[in-house]
Amino acid sequence: MKRDLYIDFAKGLATLAIIFIHTVFWSGQFYVKTEFRVLSLLLDVPLFYALSGLTSGGNIEKTLYRLLKLQITYMIFVTFLFFTDYFFKVLGMQIWGLEAMQQFYSTFGTKYTPSSISTFPQWQNLGNWYLHQYTMCDTFPVVMGSFWYLKVYYILTVLGVLILRFFPKHIVWFIALCMGYTLFINLNPAYYPSGQVGYVAFYLGLFLIAHQLKGKKLNIRWTYFLFSLWVLALIILLNTIGYDAIMKMNKSKFPPKLLYIFWSVFSLTLLFTFYNRLKISTPNFITQIGNQAIFYYFAQGISSSLIYFLVVALKDSMHWFVLMILVFGINIILAIIISKFLRKLDTWGWNTLEKLRLLTSRI
Repeated sequence: MKRDLYIDFAKGLATLAIIFIHTVFWSGQFYVKTEFRVLSLLLDVPLFYALSGLTSGGNIEKTLYRLLKLQITYMIFVTFLFFTDYFFKVLGMQIWGLEAMQQFYSTFGTKYTPSSISTFPQWQNLGNWYLHQYTMCDTFPVVMGSFWYLKVYYILTVLGVLILRFFPKHIVWFIALCMGYTLFINLNPAYYPSGQVGYVAFYLGLFLIAHQLKGKKLNIRWTYFLFSLWVLALIILLNTIGYDAIMKMNKSKFPPKLLYIFWSVFSLTLLFTFYNRLKISTPNFITQIGNQAIFYYFAQGISSSLIYFLVVALKDSMHWFVLMILVFGINIILAIIISKFLRKLDTWGWNTLEKLRLLTSRI
């Protein structure tokens, strides 16, 4: 089956958008205008969940195998991250000393003391990361701040494939259940559940809506209607709640509240409008990013942590907009370089596991 390059193209753009978001929301807190930080959320993670719906089916075995491969790739990456963080702290203390290390970690707002370093690695942290409990990685803080997406993706993909496999004629009812429940808990905040339920309710509904549009074209009248409704809602929001509501958009993201859900309608409408209309005939730079999106997602956590030091050094020496563009460009370049390294690391990890399998099979 020929690969749909539009999906790769959309994933590539969404990945670049995530890099931009993590540029302006992490290190960007020192210098980027709040308005630009909010606008960055117009293209955000809901696109990835929708794209998953457009590419998923009811094949349980294939889906679980894909998730297992992703889990192993993820474990290879966090193992590398764990030892990099540990040895950097140990060697940094010996080479540069306490004062330099304290200054390094203060850039992230993290306190560093000799007691922060144990003689032995804190293996429980690695175990927690394997099990998707994202305790902080001090040296690369943006990495763990990005991983909330991954846990939700695992959950909704499993639930989604079960619904597609066993209830293919009742998908509309599940969409209504997910979106109805999302509306209920948002209108009744006292009932908004903790943990992952609020995330999964909305994003599973989005996943199923996208699946219903698989292979179809969104009627252009729906595009006009949704964009008109979005603009009208924005005007009403500004007139009733005020400008401050928009400025608090990021606080409505974790978990997704109505304000953030409204904001995401813009990008989702674009995605579905161009789906099966915009034809990408040949691979390009953006489709390449989309094809390797998971490695770029891992890489941008590291690169978005590294750019802190550039921001601290330059934030008082140039206009904030110029600095933002410069830092964003450097972040992309770093993410490209790191993603290539991570792909090689992943290949080495899988080869090592295969050698271990062959070795243990002889015992």
